[in-house]
Amino acid sequence: MQIRDRLAASPKPAPFTVTADQMVADAVAGMAEHNFGSAIVVDGDNKVTGILTERDIVKRLVNAGRSAGDTPISEIMTAEPRVARENDEVEHWMREMTQGRFRRVPIVDEAGRIISVLTQTDMVAYAWPVMMAQAKELADREARRNTVLLMIGGGILAYAIAMVIAIDLIML
Repeated sequence: MQIRDRLAASPKPAPFTVTADQMVADAVAGMAEHNFGSAIVVDGDNKVTGILTERDIVKRLVNAGRSAGDTPISEIMTAEPRVARENDEVEHWMREMTQGRFRRVPIVDEAGRIISVLTQTDMVAYAWPVMMAQAKELADREARRNTVLLMIGGGILAYAIAMVIAIDLIML
């Protein structure tokens, strides 16, 4: 499945964007307002130049004792993040995000302008129906196998009971 198919199946709000020269406090306020875990950093043409994540804020701002109101986003953002295209395969990015240990990837058009953000939550939503179908198939297979065993066991039990009754009748 391509990313564009996933986006069409589950529309998302527009990504929250900021510019590199804004202060971190501006990004934090917008992220909190929209309940987003990241802000996509764009230039004047809306092309992705970076991403600012909660992790960036904790590691490079809070842990360093810096002020959100006095620190430009450019100083703590992840510059030149990996970006996906709409025609990329979802499964490819599932592997990349897992192996690279990142939770968000900006999706850009051919010119590098932001379209959306693919998150690990999107991946779970994509994989969940597949996992549930596999679990149901496994449970059905086990139930069929167990049904056969129960039928064989029931047949043996019925035969044993019939033999006991037959022997009792003969002995009378």
